[in-house]
Amino acid sequence: MVLVDNGGFFPESDPQQDAAWFLMDAMKMLGTSAVGTSERELRWGLAWLKSLVKQKNLPMVSSNLLDATTRRPVFQPYVIEKAGRAKVGIFSLMSDKVDLGPARDSLKVEEPSAAARRTIDELKKKGATVIVLLSQLGKVESEDLAAAVPGIDAVICGHNVPLLQKGRMVKNTVTSYGGEQGQYMSRTLITLDAKGKMTTAENESFILGPEIPDKPEIAKVVKDFEDALNEKLRKAEKERMNDAQSQAATQATDHFLGADLCQRCHEGEAKQWKTTSHSMAWQTLIEVKKDATPECIGCHVVGYKAPGGFQGSTDAPRLSNVQCENCHGMGTRHEDFATTLKVKAETCQSCHHGENDPEFNWDKKLPMIAHGNLSGETVQRKKIKPTNPAMMKGGSGGQ
Repeated sequence: MVLVDNGGFFPESDPQQDAAWFLMDAMKMLGTSAVGTSERELRWGLAWLKSLVKQKNLPMVSSNLLDATTRRPVFQPYVIEKAGRAKVGIFSLMSDKVDLGPARDSLKVEEPSAAARRTIDELKKKGATVIVLLSQLGKVESEDLAAAVPGIDAVICGHNVPLLQKGRMVKNTVTSYGGEQGQYMSRTLITLDAKGKMTTAENESFILGPEIPDKPEIAKVVKDFEDALNEKLRKAEKERMNDAQSQAATQATDHFLGADLCQRCHEGEAKQWKTTSHSMAWQTLIEVKKDATPECIGCHVVGYKAPGGFQGSTDAPRLSNVQCENCHGMGTRHEDFATTLKVKAETCQSCHHGENDPEFNWDKKLPMIAHGNLSGETVQRKKIKPTNPAMMKGGSGGQ
């Protein structure tokens, strides 16, 4: 077995920067043989990334990310890993059309096809019998390259790719699509001939759900890090709450009002809402210490960072949980409710989508929280427990 990571793992927001080095540590703990590179890893500059790679001794590879002056690879272009009778050559490609962020003036990305042909030749000369591409080209370009460039046995497709449970064969290359956020493990099985070369291959992706137990020592490391990060974010949030921007947002003409005001006229609806899991959405974050994690908060509060919406924990008493205005719109636009602001599938799917809630079905779930349903079934079904350590992003606070 050879374990690889496709890259694109750096967090999307500056406050989450600590997650970058933590994920590097985690991949080392797991025994990852090669880690691909994308423009996301360059968001804090090349020098910062290179120092972190050196410090963590992580096997990051990139075959077409070059120093603009010397035209030499910034990282090792490939690795060769022994696996049974096979010598597995692993290389990584990124798109030459992406923005390289702070490093854009000092780097150049070689055209992927040319880099692939050159690298495959080198790998074969060094005895690689199976060749794997960690692709940050997206679904279509990854498949096009596999079709155009011979010699690639397997492609791990990344960069905003969809989740496909079963991989595809593109000519003689097996492709895999494990989705985003690390919630799925994609497994490629390759059958070898007597010389250690691929004869057949198949790919399947598996969700890392509750039925897959955590390794206790790893789960503890993840939990300790997430708790510390959440506390750090909480302190930073308190400082931000004092700035003038927050004050201006709460004084906007159109703003959110909170369920306490809505229930003055809609007492029955408010009573029913309290029987649903929407009314405890904030508590689910508190239970897993994600209540200061920006990627999670938006689906558990009212109007996150919007004018008059939830800005920070001091707004929790009034604007936490999934309330009336999440579904029906801003309270100051009440007169529009009967005409333009209809609750549609898209309303729910802003949070209940993709890997946040892969089994969401509008027709089945809507009756569970509809105002006529007093059964409390969504609360009965809900089990508040820590998230899977592999899932660094939070889910939504609905059903």
